[in-house]
Amino acid sequence: MHVIYGGTFDPIHHGHLRLALEVADALQVERVDLVPCHIPPHRGSTGATSAQRLDMIRLAVEGESRLHVDDRELQRAGASYTADTLRQLRAELGPKRPLVMVVGTDAFAGFDRWREWREIPELAHIVVVSRPGSALPEASVASSLYRERPAETPGDLWQTPAGRILAFDAPLMDISATGIRQRISGGHSPRYLLPDSVLQRIHDQGLYGACPD
Repeated sequence: MHVIYGGTFDPIHHGHLRLALEVADALQVERVDLVPCHIPPHRGSTGATSAQRLDMIRLAVEGESRLHVDDRELQRAGASYTADTLRQLRAELGPKRPLVMVVGTDAFAGFDRWREWREIPELAHIVVVSRPGSALPEASVASSLYRERPAETPGDLWQTPAGRILAFDAPLMDISATGIRQRISGGHSPRYLLPDSVLQRIHDQGLYGACPD
C-alpha cells in the first residue's frame, strides 16, 4: 500500500506530523509520503514559497523513518491538482497496488469542486480525517460518495487498489497553520506547536512576519 498526505503545509506543524503517524499505524504501513502542494488551486497565495515549505517539511521529518517527502507537485508547472498526482503515482505503482490519499473533512466537503473529482476514487482510496468543528453536509456530493463507497475498517483498503472511502477519527491536535501564522505575525511565540527546527528556519528567514534572529 502507498499512502500520501498532501497539503500546503504552510507551515508544517505537530498536528500534521502526528496525524501522518496515526494513519501509518491505523493502515499498518511502513511509511506515509507528505506531498506539498506547489500552487494551491483553491486558495490564495501561501505565506512561504513552495521551496521554503518543502525545506521546512524536510526539517520536520528528519529522524522519523516512517515519514517521507514527495516533491513531485513542485516539479510540475502551474497549479497542483490531485488527479494529476494520482495518475502519475498510479502509472508508477501499477494497477493492483492499493493507493491511499489522506484528506480532512473540511477539504473533502467541497470535493465536487476539485478538478476531475469523479476520476479520483477510480485512482485511489480516500481516508477522510475528522477535523475539529467540521462535518460533511448531509446533502453534499461528498456525503453521497461516502455512502456509496464506505470502507468499514482500515483493512478494507488492502483488498482493492482504489475506490473506497474510510472515515478516520484520529486523536486530533487542534493546531492550525493559519493560527501559527497569525501568532508569528502578531509577535507571539508558536513554540511547541511545530518542531523547533522549523520554528528556527521561520525566524532565520523572517517568514510570516517573524523578526529574524
